[in-house]
Amino acid sequence: MFKAPLDLAKARILVTNDDGINAPGLVVLEKAARKLSHDVWVVAPEVEQSGAGHSLTLRRPLQVRKISSRRFAVDGTPTDCVLLAVNHLIPKRRPDLVLSGVNRGANLGEDVTYSGTIAAAMEGTLLEIRSIALSQLREGTVIRWHAAEKFAADVIRKLTSVEWPRGVLMNVNFPIVPPAKVAGVQFVRQGRRTAGIEIVPIKDPLNRPYLWIGDFLSDDAVGPDTDLAATRAGAIAVTPLHLDLTHGATLAKLKKAFA
Repeated sequence: MFKAPLDLAKARILVTNDDGINAPGLVVLEKAARKLSHDVWVVAPEVEQSGAGHSLTLRRPLQVRKISSRRFAVDGTPTDCVLLAVNHLIPKRRPDLVLSGVNRGANLGEDVTYSGTIAAAMEGTLLEIRSIALSQLREGTVIRWHAAEKFAADVIRKLTSVEWPRGVLMNVNFPIVPPAKVAGVQFVRQGRRTAGIEIVPIKDPLNRPYLWIGDFLSDDAVGPDTDLAATRAGAIAVTPLHLDLTHGATLAKLKKAFA
């Protein structure tokens, strides 16, 4: 178990993301982290890595750009960033907490299997560091960071005040509504959408056909008490995600069937 409470005033915090070192959401999260601790390190991708999932760069070396004594940009994935930060870039002492985000857009339902934001928190969890992924919902191309700016530090503080198992990370999504209209925090399961991902046929200037993978066609949830339903109701959604993907009931059936 990750013991609680974590003494945030003495904690070493690693901040990362998948939107890149210059992303506005990284600024939001770094400010939240600095409200909690003075020992904050930032290691983030050099360019946007949205949709990278939990991928490692294995076929080429990685270049690291040192921006300042505690700030680095890596020309790799979010997973690369956490791995390099913990095992090479941050000296003497490992981070006590990994914060990933604040992502530009939701990481709800099926998003968690694609998300580089979630993947960075996964890597932290695999390295046995408590990890939290944070995302701010958007309306189309418009994103307002007010809910994340207002509540991120408090949510992190509360989550680190309780114990949770070492194989678990926390997924936090902030709703679109203004801070005054946020309907509290709901602890909910990962949802599923009723509609799939849009595929957009396009053509280049030479009239050659291409296919562009778009966004989910709907955020309507299959069933209540999910991250999708909570954020739609204006609440901050918190979902504990378990890295052990084994389905226990099916495992038992298989053992019985092949006995």
